[in-house]
Amino acid sequence: MPEVFHYPMSFPALWLDYYYLATWSLSMLFLGLVWAVFYRYGKFTYGVDLGCFWKTALLVLLTTVSLGGPMYYNTRFAGEHGQDGDSIKIAADKLLYLDRKGSEKVLGLADITSIYQESITYNPPPKIFIVAAKASVRDSVFVTTKLPDYRRFLSDLSKRTGIAPKLR
Repeated sequence: MPEVFHYPMSFPALWLDYYYLATWSLSMLFLGLVWAVFYRYGKFTYGVDLGCFWKTALLVLLTTVSLGGPMYYNTRFAGEHGQDGDSIKIAADKLLYLDRKGSEKVLGLADITSIYQESITYNPPPKIFIVAAKASVRDSVFVTTKLPDYRRFLSDLSKRTGIAPKLR
């Protein structure tokens, strides 16, 4: 009997697919408003003038915020919710990973060579890689600690493959 594990869907599928467009559009709208205010009310001179310096510094700061804010949010959101709606199934002799858009990745249980947690986590939650190698071809999938019952999944996979997971 195949065992299926599902990631929960914490956001609507439309938001999960297009959140980056909304965040970048809002940040560019904010940047456009900042520049419009400065062009309307700012008096820039090109000599050595402290008034010009603080206005330029403020523009640089607000430009950095409007570009860095969505980049930070999008990177963190993809790390935390990038697998929402995905499922992973341990079948008789295969490991099937199906993402929410319908792409499927298949690894043979006999081909799995290692199961390990990434050494450094840049984006939460930590990833646990399942690596398979057959001849000269290597492939992998990963699960995160956000997968409900991920410990049971790893123990089931370990029993079927005979490879102990290396977790931190």
